[in-house]
Amino acid sequence: MSLHTQYLESFLRSQFYMLRMDGPLPLPYRHYIAIMKLVKTGENNWSLPELVHAVVLLAHYHALASFVFGSGINPERDPEISNGFRLISVNNFCVCDLANDNSIENASLTGGNYGIVDSLSELEALMERMKRLQEERDDDEASQEEMTTRFEKEKKESLFVVSGDTFHSFPHSDFEDDMIITSDVSRYIEDPGFGYEDFARRGEEHLPTFRAQDYTWENHGFSLVNRLYSDIGHLLDEKFRMVYNLTYNTMATHEDVDTTMLRRALFNYVHCMFGIRYDDYDYGEVNQLLERSLKVYIKTVTCYPERTTKRMYDSYWRQFKHSEKVHVNLLLMEARMQAELLYALRAITRHLT
Repeated sequence: MSLHTQYLESFLRSQFYMLRMDGPLPLPYRHYIAIMKLVKTGENNWSLPELVHAVVLLAHYHALASFVFGSGINPERDPEISNGFRLISVNNFCVCDLANDNSIENASLTGGNYGIVDSLSELEALMERMKRLQEERDDDEASQEEMTTRFEKEKKESLFVVSGDTFHSFPHSDFEDDMIITSDVSRYIEDPGFGYEDFARRGEEHLPTFRAQDYTWENHGFSLVNRLYSDIGHLLDEKFRMVYNLTYNTMATHEDVDTTMLRRALFNYVHCMFGIRYDDYDYGEVNQLLERSLKVYIKTVTCYPERTTKRMYDSYWRQFKHSEKVHVNLLLMEARMQAELLYALRAITRHLT
C-alpha cells in the first residue's frame, strides 16, 4: 500500500479508528472479530451500534484478505521446501522488496515469461478500445432497456467465470496446472465448508438484482453507519472516494491517459458479481475493457482470495507496472467491502423500519 501513500493514510486512519478508538464494541471483541471474521460468539443480544461496528469490521477484513492474497503477501505451499511454504515472488522480486525498490516498476518489462511484443500489442489494443468506447459514448448513448440487457448478460456470465480450483465451466483452464493447496486453517474453523457462494444459482432464469439507486452508500449506508457508529462513515467515505478517484494518468509506459473508464469498469464489475446494478452505467464496457484472464483474477481475488496464485497475477495486463496492479487490488478491495456493507446495512435498515 505504501506505493500509494495517499490511499495508505486513509486506510490506516479508518483501520485505527475501528480497532482502537471509541466505539460500541469492547477492544477484545474487535480483535477477535478481526482474527476470526465471524460473530458467532459472545452474547446473543447485540445492540444496533455493536452490530454495525461488527459488520464494518467483518467487511473490512474480508476485503483486506483479497488485497493481501491478491498482492502476493502470502506463502504458497511448495512440496520441495522443508517447511512446505515459499514466499511468492512477482517477476523475480521477493514480496519483501516490493515496497522498497523502485526497480520493481519495470520488472514486467524485463521478465522472460511472456513475449514483449505480444504484451505491448495487448496494451495498445486496450487503449484503442478505451478510445473507441469514449467516442461511441459521445456519439450515442445506449437506451435504458439496452443497458439493463447488458447488465443481466454480464451478471449471468459472471457466475460462469471460474476461480480457484473450480474448472467444470470450461473444458480447460490456463490456471489449472497452477492451483495449490493453501495452508490448513481448518483447526480454527467450526464449519470448514462455510465460504463464499454466488448470489444466485447457475441456470436460474431470474437472478436477483440489487439496484444501487434504491440503496446507495452515499444516501443511505453512510448516514446509517454514522448514526450508529459515530464518525466511521466519514472515514469510510473518504477511503472509498480516495481509491475510486486515485489516478496518476498513466498506463504502463503511456502518460497523460484518462483512466476513469477503466477504474469504473473494475469497481462496477465487482459489484456486478454481487448482483449490484448502477442504472447509469453501460455494462457493455466491462466486456470491452476486462479480458477473460482479468475476470478470472477478479473473481478469485474477490470471492476466493486464498486460491489466488502468482500465475493469475502475471496473466493479465502484462505490461503494467507492479504499482498499477496494486492499484487494481486496492479498487477490488474497496469495491468488495462496499458491496458487503450495502447488503448488510440494507438489511439493518429494513429491520429498523
